[in-house]
Amino acid sequence: MIRSSRPILGNPLKVIGLGLLVLLLPLAVLTFVSGNALVAELEQESATLHRTVSQRADQHDAHLTSLSALATTAEGMRPEVFLDVAATISRFYPRIDEVQLVPLDSRGTIVGTSEIDFELADRVRSAARTSDGEIVLLAHQRKPHHYIMVKRSPNSKNAVYGLMLAIDSAKLLDDAGPFWTRNSVALSLSLPDGHTLASRGETVGPLRSAMVLTSASQPLQLVTGMTIGFGDLFPPAITGAIMVVAALVYVAVLSLLRQRRRTQLAVEEARLNALDSRLAHASRVNALGEMASGLAHELTQPLTAILSQVQAGRRLLAQGETAVLSSVLDDTVTQARRASAILDRFRNWSRPTKASGPAFDLRDALDNVEALLGPSAKAHGTTLVFNKPAHPVMADADPVEMEQVVFNLVRNAIDATARIGEGRVTVILLQEEDQIVLDISDNGQGVAPELRPRLFTPFTTTRTDGMGLGLALSQRLVERVGGEIALVDGNGGATFRVVLPREKTVPERTS
Repeated sequence: MIRSSRPILGNPLKVIGLGLLVLLLPLAVLTFVSGNALVAELEQESATLHRTVSQRADQHDAHLTSLSALATTAEGMRPEVFLDVAATISRFYPRIDEVQLVPLDSRGTIVGTSEIDFELADRVRSAARTSDGEIVLLAHQRKPHHYIMVKRSPNSKNAVYGLMLAIDSAKLLDDAGPFWTRNSVALSLSLPDGHTLASRGETVGPLRSAMVLTSASQPLQLVTGMTIGFGDLFPPAITGAIMVVAALVYVAVLSLLRQRRRTQLAVEEARLNALDSRLAHASRVNALGEMASGLAHELTQPLTAILSQVQAGRRLLAQGETAVLSSVLDDTVTQARRASAILDRFRNWSRPTKASGPAFDLRDALDNVEALLGPSAKAHGTTLVFNKPAHPVMADADPVEMEQVVFNLVRNAIDATARIGEGRVTVILLQEEDQIVLDISDNGQGVAPELRPRLFTPFTTTRTDGMGLGLALSQRLVERVGGEIALVDGNGGATFRVVLPREKTVPERTS
């Protein structure tokens, strides 16, 4: 027996809600995959950019070393050679757009690729004098995005010059790759003291990476980041394709489930039809048995009287020695006895016999009756309420006969409430320690006092089309399994109580 709530397929809101969940699930997966892919791409591109910029920065050290060697040759510093080498470096490395050789003695001549103001020259001298041999990094105050590298030459306490390179940090980041042209990414390059030299993008997003260049002389800080937008997480083409595929899969699965549901309903309908036919057949057979019993009970007394009268006539005629009449009366007596025997055999044949079998769950009988009488109750405007325990209620009785008992009682309750417009029939199943109690109550007009004494007598009915055998048959079926059925007094309506013995258990053998 299938016990379930209203199926999801029968509720449009649930179908729509489930469809939205099916569509949201791949979107959630896409969000996770896209987010991880963007993080991985940012990390990879940042590592590549860091490696490239670090290699470019290392080249500046080599240029400073070569220029310092030219400035301190044994033959003496030759300005034209120095400037020629400096111009060549600037031509091949456009980011190095200024080279200056500043004598530490302010009376000396400054040699450089461009004019230099006195303030910058003093900064170069000061940096060279205070240097301990390491290259000094300073922000260029006259040129935005530039920083200067200052090295004393020769690189000793007896330094004569301060050698300066001006680096355009924006050009240091050139050719970083198409990834860094996106609107959602940003980067910045800063001096060790935090002074920002160059930046791209408005702001570094929540995804960020900060790295220091591997150049020993230029430990600039490279910060990269990304702002993830809706379009980044949900690319239109991929998102559209996923939504279409998910919708098609959901529609296909929904169609399969509906087809399966229709198949289950057809199987359930066939089962209920078979159950209805079985109950109808059992009802007809048992009704026939009750009718035969009733007819036998009604005919036994007249037949017995006929038998007695014929026997008396036989004795009277015997005194008159009338042989012909005596033989006729003999035949009458024989036929009367035969009629009585036939009725007795018909009554015994039509009486239902209890079929032996295992105990069954009485809840199944209630479920079957609910399925059979549900449409009839709805047509009469009656509400059926079945209260059953969550655990099995095993009864030692025939399942078909118990279904017929419940069927008769519930049908009578529905008929009793059909006239009031808002009828209610409540079926309560309880399992006590040694018995099973089943109450069928209705809110109808109740049972008339004059009918109560003969309520379970055959052929007693208040329905114009009734035979009056339902309650009598139910009583016989219940009593045959050792149970009881009775009308219980209550507040309004009628309540029939059926008490059945619980399943007999066999004690375990002990060795």
